[in-house]
Amino acid sequence: GIRDVAVTGVQTCALPISLLAEARKDERIFLITADLGFSIVERFAEEFPRRFFNVGIQEQNAVSMAAGMAMSGKIVYFYTIIPFATMRCYEQIRVDGAYLDTSIRLVGVGAGFTYGPAGATHHGIEDLALMRSLPNMTVLAPGDLRETRAAVRASVGIKGPVYIRLGRGGEPEIHAEELSSWRIGKAIEMSRGRDLQLLATSNMLESALQIRGVLEQMGWNAGVTSCPSLKPFDQPYVHSLIADGKPIFTIEEHVIQGGLGSAVAELIAESGRGLTFQRFGIPDCFTHVVGSQAVIRKSLGLDVETLAQKVNACLRKNRGE
Repeated sequence: GIRDVAVTGVQTCALPISLLAEARKDERIFLITADLGFSIVERFAEEFPRRFFNVGIQEQNAVSMAAGMAMSGKIVYFYTIIPFATMRCYEQIRVDGAYLDTSIRLVGVGAGFTYGPAGATHHGIEDLALMRSLPNMTVLAPGDLRETRAAVRASVGIKGPVYIRLGRGGEPEIHAEELSSWRIGKAIEMSRGRDLQLLATSNMLESALQIRGVLEQMGWNAGVTSCPSLKPFDQPYVHSLIADGKPIFTIEEHVIQGGLGSAVAELIAESGRGLTFQRFGIPDCFTHVVGSQAVIRKSLGLDVETLAQKVNACLRKNRGE
């Protein structure tokens, strides 16, 4: 089926490696998948066969099963493609996970248009908004492999449900060192800009760094901040940026509503301070473009060059040019 084709093309290796390391230390950790992830989950299944379950294409049952296991003291990770990890089983996540505050960990792979050739049914573009709206839910969207490893480590010990949004395998390790001291709820400032600050989350972190380079050629000094924790969100850090008064731009491969841009906009609006701010994300539409992630990004103006031009235009307008 189309799902099998999609899975073959995407390898997200940070999850099983990180989870294996944690599972060796904690026998409460279990892994559930819904008939996918092959070549991804085998190492876990082989090492811990009694702690691995493939339930077939039954995502609703998988979440309820994970919740039941969590209520008996287990820490259960459920791994599948984002639309099937968040939307197909949303009622079960809301009632069995968030409402009962059970320690289930939903791991969605394929952020944004990772599964571009599979069409809109496989695009992961609304998940952050859905998960952020649920009481008790922790929402993590790591931007590289080191952030993913840190997110998995941090997710083991906290109470309540957690959603972890992953991209695909093969992303670069953007951070030079392991993020051993990172905590849930904290942003990661990679540099502070003299002229503006770019805030990125999930699979747009690499793009933000590239945009910074293009803007430098245009004469702007931009800082970059990674936001791997969308809920809880690092409000004190954003308030420090607001106090600086420099322009803030958010970048995400997610619909413009309900994600990183919305989280920052809420804080700016409530602060009573006026400053230049713009959100960059997926417009309020479904795309009918079929192609690679890069092709779809470009069709929606989310490629590096277009975003850099938009930031430049906003800054020049703000300067009265």
